[in-house]
Amino acid sequence: QVQLAESGGGLVQAGGSLRLSCAASGSDFSINTMGWYRQAPGKQRELVATITSGGSTNYADSVKGRFTIRDNKNTVYLQMASLKPEDTAVYYCNALVLATKPLRNLEVWGQGTLVTVSS
Repeated sequence: QVQLAESGGGLVQAGGSLRLSCAASGSDFSINTMGWYRQAPGKQRELVATITSGGSTNYADSVKGRFTIRDNKNTVYLQMASLKPEDTAVYYCNALVLATKPLRNLEVWGQGTLVTVSS
């Protein structure tokens, strides 16, 4: 069983910065990939950034050069800079997990944290 705990959302002015954190906890698992997705009102949930256990990263075109994803143990961070009103959304942490005993793959989602960027 794995749980994701998110923090760091809030209200910020355009051009400002925020850092989101997501900590994975539980037992008998290892993480293959962690990442962030976001969903704005009336829009589909979209990928923001991912990072693999080997350190490979992937970013949506809309955030390249502004956002940085990093990890430390079982915690993933999304450093967001030069924020725009278009970044306003609920941000969800996601993990692709290998659970053991027995071996199986799991996808786990956090509860979401709201980021609001004012103009």
